[in-house]
Parts: sequence; C-alpha cells; structure tokens
Amino acid sequence: MAEERELEVSIDQDACTGDGLCVQYAPSVFEFDIDGLAYVKDPNGELLTTAGSQVNVPEHLRLDIVNAAHDCPGECIYVRDRQDKTAVAGPGADD
Repeated sequence: MAEERELEVSIDQDACTGDGLCVQYAPSVFEFDIDGLAYVKDPNGELLTTAGSQVNVPEHLRLDIVNAAHDCPGECIYVRDRQDKTAVAGPGADD
C-alpha cells in the first residue's frame, strides 16, 4: 500500500489541464506558475519548473498526493516508489 512506501511525485506539464485539484489537495507540494500549469515545490516552498522535477512526498501528505493523482483530469501526476521507481498512482499505476 502507498502509505508504507517512501514516495516521490512529479507533474507532466505537457498533460496538465490547469484544473487545480492537486493544489487543493496539497498546496504545500503543488502550485501554479504564471503559465497556469501546476508544478511541484521543494520542502522550502520553491517552485521547481524544470521538466521532470520531482520531490519526496511528506509522510503526512501521502494520501492527499495519491488522491490528487487519482482525481487529476489531465492524468499528469506521477507518484512513484522512491526506491524502485514503480508507479503507485497516476499514469502507469494499477488503479
């Protein structure tokens, strides 16, 4: 189960629809940039705008991040196991 793993999350901006569900789920991890697309933020709150940027999922936000990936209309949030990189939620995951 996702709660037992150390997770990382990234967003594919090419697929992002800008709906903002991710920002509602976890505003300390996701944020919009001036282009209207969502990005991940590092633990210091810095927006990571480089394509493919990923951050570790804080333990207390695991369920929110997984739910954001499940509910994302753009299917652009990738949640992976930090160690073996298998998909936990989002594209490529067995939902």
